[in-house]
Order: sequence, then C-alpha cells, then structure tokens
Amino acid sequence: MELRVLHYFLAIAREENFTKAARQLHVTQPTLSRQIADLEQELGVKLFVRSNHHIILTEDGMILKRRAQEILSLADKTKRDFLQKDEALSGTISIGSGEFRATEYLAKIIAAFRKKYPRVNYEIYSGNAQNIRDYIERGTLDIGLMSEPVDMRKYDIINMPVKEQWGVFVPKDSPLFERESVRPEDLQGMSVVTATGDFNQSRIGKWLGDYKDRVEIAATANLPYNEAVLAQEKIGVMLSIKLNCSYENLRFIPLSPVLEVSTVLGWKKEQIFSAATSAFIDFAKKYLKDISNDKL
Repeated sequence: MELRVLHYFLAIAREENFTKAARQLHVTQPTLSRQIADLEQELGVKLFVRSNHHIILTEDGMILKRRAQEILSLADKTKRDFLQKDEALSGTISIGSGEFRATEYLAKIIAAFRKKYPRVNYEIYSGNAQNIRDYIERGTLDIGLMSEPVDMRKYDIINMPVKEQWGVFVPKDSPLFERESVRPEDLQGMSVVTATGDFNQSRIGKWLGDYKDRVEIAATANLPYNEAVLAQEKIGVMLSIKLNCSYENLRFIPLSPVLEVSTVLGWKKEQIFSAATSAFIDFAKKYLKDISNDKL
C-alpha cells in the first residue's frame, strides 16, 4: 500500500467524484480508477458505492479514510520534523487573499515566518472568495484568506482574530454624510456600488431585507479599491467592508443593525504540500493560537 495511492483515495473521498479528483490530482481518470481498483483488490474490500453523479464511502471505506488520514499525517509530520531542522528550508508558497483587515495578520505571520526561514518566497494573489477557492481547487494556490462560510468538508481552516465590519462609503454631498449609522431604509431609492456576486443571496442583500428591491445596483467590483474609485465618481454609494485605509473624499458609516463577517485562513484537506507550505501552516496555527490566548 503506497502513500501516493492513499492520497488518491482521500482525494476521491473528499471530492465524491472521480473526475474532479483526477483533475485536482493532475492524473487521468483511467489511471485513478485503476489505482483504486488495485487498492480494493489488495485490501479485499469495496471502498466506494458508485452512482451516476457521485460516490459514497462504504463502511470499509470509512475505516480506511480514518486510517489513511492518520498514516499520511504521521508521514508528513515525520518529513517536516527532519526538514525543519535545516534552517535553509526554501520554496515558494502561493497564497490567495481578499482585501480584509485580517490581511494585516497574514502579513505578520509571513514576516515572522520569514525571519525563521528567509529563503522561502511568497506569491500573493488578490481576489474574492470565489476566485480564491477556484484557484485552490485547481492547485494554483496553496492557501487562501477568505470570508466565511467555507465548506468544512473540503477545507481545513484557522480562524482569523478580527471581524470585518460592513458599512457605506459616501461623498461629502451625500444626504447620508452626517449619519452615525445607516439603516436599510436609508438606502431606498439610491444607487449603490458593491461586491461582485449574487446580490440577493449576499450578506448585504440579506441585510437590506425588504429594501433590497428598492436600491439600484449601479456597479459591482471584486475588490474594494475599484468600488471606491466608482464611488468617488458618484456612480453610487459604496457598500463594502472597512479596511485599514481611507479613500479620498469618502466617509465610512457603519451599518445598523451591525453587519460583520469572519475570515479564515484555509487550505484543502488531505492535500500534500511542499515542506515550506506545510511548515508555514503549522507556524500559522501556532501564531494565531498564541494571539487568541493573549486575548483571553
């Protein structure tokens, strides 16, 4: 029984689909099917019940899943224990990040890790949660800083220690400029600029409630800076989260009732990472745990 095949098995169990697992593993589906058939023959059990749309683990499959997770975790830890003795640990870690206040903590983690392993480099990709999940699925990104909710069946996560606060950014001549907070009814009849996505199902759409049909979505953008540029040109008031920055001629006003969102650092379950990425994940877990303990 090879570690590689156990990794294949866990990928199929996670994706519940041979085609998706093969794509994520960068192998052909016939190769993957053959490897699993050989594993089932070796163990003398049936691991999956197959249907037209997805696969389900058998009872024996569930047992193997638990054992495979333990085996691969131990193998990975053993490898890291030896590799991390060498301060010359190197490589590139690809991280996707939305624009959040929590990004400051991600930067602190990278800075602290870099002091320990200066030969590790970083590729940072800016995008929204959907972009980042897509790139993680394709294997282009190792880790992502994303807003919740996150599919816990597919991802392991670390909670970030700060909440992201939603509000409106308005110009000086806006009737909302002097408000201490903005309620859903205050936006009726107004044009707004907000994040790309399904507005009706978004957090802000749900916050607006019955008033969501009484605002005009003038424009959407996938990053707050682009939204701010549009708001500065008075295309609409900007509905967005507050960052550790300011936009010229725009004032932030929090929403009432308060709307906040949590963010997480996440990566794909049962994924085999480089030594550098594995070490970074372990380091981030401890770093954020220490921050949480300090707040208690």
